[in-house]
Amino acid sequence: MSSDPVMTAEGLRKNYGRVVAMDGVDFDLRAGEVLAVIGDNGAGKSTLIKALSGAVMPDSGTITMDGREVRIANTKAARALGIETVYQDLALSPSLSITENIFMGRELRKGGVMGSVLRMLDQERMNRAAWDELRELGLMTIQDIRQPVETLSGGQRQGVAVARAAAFGSKVIILDEPTAALGVKESRQVLQIIRDIRDRGISIILISHSMPHVFDVADRIHVHRLGRRLCVLDPAQCSPADAVGYMTGAIEFQPG
Repeated sequence: MSSDPVMTAEGLRKNYGRVVAMDGVDFDLRAGEVLAVIGDNGAGKSTLIKALSGAVMPDSGTITMDGREVRIANTKAARALGIETVYQDLALSPSLSITENIFMGRELRKGGVMGSVLRMLDQERMNRAAWDELRELGLMTIQDIRQPVETLSGGQRQGVAVARAAAFGSKVIILDEPTAALGVKESRQVLQIIRDIRDRGISIILISHSMPHVFDVADRIHVHRLGRRLCVLDPAQCSPADAVGYMTGAIEFQPG
């Protein structure tokens, strides 16, 4: 993990009428780290993540990528910057195959006239690339890359969604509660996938309510409270109970 930031934000603000969702949020994500973002319900962490992923535009504040100020006007702009997001609903099409889901909206076409004029898809190349991505992430329980996603287990579906993000997210992957609906074994598999992606040098923002999972994989913990960043914790220097205490206000954070 590098100490250099790949993404930063300063003074992000967002109001919904009289409701203040972000109140001058600061944020920094280092290259090749897993940064957990935790916060109580209504703390504003979802709005922060939406601002970083292009789902909402802040009213004010700045976001930088590799030291350069950027404007993330929408999710397409985020993807162009190398930012991919996996939401809780996964946004998978159950009736389509694993390959079709991974390349949805980014299909590869055959070379020459077959692709440029007849618009024929290069199914073999997509199957091969999808299989390589799953294998690299250790998803070897999947037997056939052509099988419909609806035939997969919850953990396998989460793995496919993460594989899609890893295939196209060159810098940052945002994971929204990736283990929320999974059992112990499947959660363990997803956590290992997160470690594998980090080892490839991709930075990960992990939103999770599961303190054991946060402390299992996070390099740092961003604590969000009352619409802003309260503090950043080193999981090696504190306990899950401490993190929850800061998050809920049961423990007052003393800077320095």
